[in-house]
Parts: sequence; structure tokens; C-alpha cells
Amino acid sequence: MAQIAASVRRERERAGVSLTELARRAGIAKSTLSQLESGSGNPSVEILWALGVALGVPFSRLVDPPKPQVRVIRAGEGQITYSERADYAATLLASCPPHARRDIFRIDAQPGEPRTSQPHNPGSVEHVVIGTGRALVGPADDPVELGPGDYVTYPGDAPHVFRALEPGTSAVIVMEHV
Repeated sequence: MAQIAASVRRERERAGVSLTELARRAGIAKSTLSQLESGSGNPSVEILWALGVALGVPFSRLVDPPKPQVRVIRAGEGQITYSERADYAATLLASCPPHARRDIFRIDAQPGEPRTSQPHNPGSVEHVVIGTGRALVGPADDPVELGPGDYVTYPGDAPHVFRALEPGTSAVIVMEHV
């Protein structure tokens, strides 16, 4: 019961809804939901199904939530995508899981032609941290120069650029999707 209680509370908070609103959406009494979240309730399959539908999550996520996993991708490993015009390689480190809206990439780039990106979906935001080397990064019409450890964030829904200024430039890019 404690695991189910924690799962329901976690998913309700993730959805950003109140006890009252979730109870209304699921068609159950608020007191029933309150007891369930406190661990003192004994929910039926029907109640858990109704909560899953109201929260937009599979039934299984309420009764057997996903376990955090440790995943290591060593430098030089992973699925690499290369630019056609620039000496630029993007390695996808973590794709966006359900109900999250971000992807994480490791970038390896060399001086020369910049990697110019067309706008992504409206509301997208990119976050970049330089690991090694130096680069011009950000809006295509006003990029900023970054060095190791420097961070920049900028709208991803406008043209943007990544231009390595030193050999062996690397970075991590986190793309937020709306």
C-alpha cells in the first residue's frame, strides 16, 4: 500500500493537480483519494484504473513504478549524428522519456564551418555547457563566446549556431521541448 500511495501522490504532483481536482477527474470521493495517498486506503483495481486515466499514466505506473536506472555512456560511445556542413558530432546521451520534455547531447566540434540550426518547435530552449575548448554559441545573430565550464541558455525556436573556436571543443547541450 505504501508504494501505491507514494506512486499516486508522485504522479498527482507531477501532473500539477490538487487532491480535489484528481478526485473529480477520476470520479471518486476526495476522502477516498486522501486515504489512498496517506497509505491507509485499500484501492480497488477500478479506482486505480480511474486514477491512471485521470493522470494520463498507465495502471502499471501506479502499482509498479519505474525504477531509477544508472546508465553510463563512456566518451566515444553512443549513437553519433554528424553535421553535413560542419565538423560537428552530436551524441544523444538521454532522450526525452514520457512526460518529460528534454533531450541531452554531448557535442564534439572542430573549428571551421559552424553548425547552424533552424528553429525547433515553438517554446524550445537550449542550455549549453562547454567542457573543453572555446565556441561561439547562441542566437545566430548574436552568439556569445564560451570557454570551459561556461554556460549559456537561449531560445531554441529561433535560428542558432555552434561554432568551435579551438580544436577538440566539446559541450553538453540540454534541449527543453514545450
